Amino acid sequence: MKLQVLMFYQDDPKKCTAAKMVKFGLAQNIKKIGSKGLVLDPFSEKTLLPKDKSKIHSIIGIDCSWNLADQAFSKTFAGIKRKLPPLLAGNPVNYSKLNRLTTVEALSASLFILGSKEQSLELLNKFKWGHTFYELNQNLLDEYSKLENEEQIEPILKDYGLL
Repeated sequence: MKLQVLMFYQDDPKKCTAAKMVKFGLAQNIKKIGSKGLVLDPFSEKTLLPKDKSKIHSIIGIDCSWNLADQAFSKTFAGIKRKLPPLLAGNPVNYSKLNRLTTVEALSASLFILGSKEQSLELLNKFKWGHTFYELNQNLLDEYSKLENEEQIEPILKDYGLL
């Protein structure tokens, strides 16, 4: 699956996971979003489901500071907007906080949910803490990769004590 990032350059460049993905050729830095791109938007009303794979040709991560996320995502983007189901951050800055993911964590989770598990784990391998994200969320990701509709998310969260 093709990965793309739209970068706002708001964070410390040394900690920017999107920049590192671009540097290693794992994602492409873009300036404009096409209509068949899946835009990961934490404010979207719709949750990413495995069936979304048939509608898209790329996954786009919006790389911005969490402190400025509401401003970044208030901009109008083309594409198919989806939020991720709840996941725990594995990165050192927001470790174990619900939904405070880095761009690489969000893209990796999307790949996993859409059935590209190998590519998902390959992305995480470029980061010292990448395995932590997977270890924290492995069971959730397995469950989410089997979802047929959004109504199935709440019982999963209850099972894991996240609701």
